[in-house]
Amino acid sequence: MKNLVLTAALAAGLALPGLAQSSTAMTDQQAFQQGTFHGATADQAQYHVIYQLDSDDPKLIQQTLRNIGNALEDTRLKGKLTVELVAFGTGVAVFRKDQSYEPQLTALKQKGVILAQCLNTLKEKKISKDELLPLIAYVPSGNGELIIRQAQGWSLVHP
Repeated sequence: MKNLVLTAALAAGLALPGLAQSSTAMTDQQAFQQGTFHGATADQAQYHVIYQLDSDDPKLIQQTLRNIGNALEDTRLKGKLTVELVAFGTGVAVFRKDQSYEPQLTALKQKGVILAQCLNTLKEKKISKDELLPLIAYVPSGNGELIIRQAQGWSLVHP
């Protein structure tokens, strides 16, 4: 029955996304085997990604900021990428005024990156908004933001 439906759909000229992905994967595999693979093709009109930062480790913070910058500079994604950075837990360090990340964050914001801080973290850690950079936004819950964004189809990156 499945083959009959598939044959009818193909005969009618209907697009079948599942087959297109398999075909793309096969083409990518063939290109890899031939030594001509240069990465996935960005064939969608728009991409959305949320970066999760829940650590105050300076190396991890720098890695996350660098990863965001690299994604924004990927020629395949230029003009097609919406990015959000959500910080919670000890990740709040990235947005603190007493840290050195403001120039990098300002540059990311100028490129359209949404910078979001979890309000639950501020409450739990007794941190005032006055202690944080004025260029950020606030979300009720970092975990809630991740859940909602993923349900909306956003990719999650947790360096």
